[in-house]
Amino acid sequence: MTPVTTDTAPAPSQFLDLLRAQVRNEFTASQQYVAIAVWFDAHDLPQLAGHYYRQAGEERDHAMMMVRYMLDRALDVAIPGVDDVVNDFSAPREPIALALQQERLVTEQIEGLFKAARAEGDVIGEQFVLWFLREQVEEIASASTLLSIAERAGDDWFKIEDFLAREMVGGGTESGAPPVAGALA
Repeated sequence: MTPVTTDTAPAPSQFLDLLRAQVRNEFTASQQYVAIAVWFDAHDLPQLAGHYYRQAGEERDHAMMMVRYMLDRALDVAIPGVDDVVNDFSAPREPIALALQQERLVTEQIEGLFKAARAEGDVIGEQFVLWFLREQVEEIASASTLLSIAERAGDDWFKIEDFLAREMVGGGTESGAPPVAGALA
């Protein structure tokens, strides 16, 4: 009796290709938020700086959630570099608008992940991506609110600081979030 061998490679998956690319996108988003936070920090705007440092951490966690998912599914993982980020701004409205633009792009990317998982019949992948879709609703809402406040504040940058000191903008990680690779319980 001849043993049966299965030397076939796994079927190509657009979902997995997009997920691996999204890890890079999330790390790039994290670095962009660090650049924004540093700009605000350098301009003595601690509330804005703190907000964007927290956002940077959230984006890094999103990348590491995707890494954990791939590890848990025994998929190959390679940690990518990041794309260039913008460091120079002339007024607070610019980095805030950039952050909103970035969140809208990430939403499109996450929607693409969901559609690819659904098209491939990957119900586990589809379920994984649902949390990120819900998260993006909150991210766009808070970024839109902050941009609106910045536009109303005009040249009085401290009105934005006062708003952030009073209001909770962005929530942090909600319950039901996927586990983060490397996170201690």
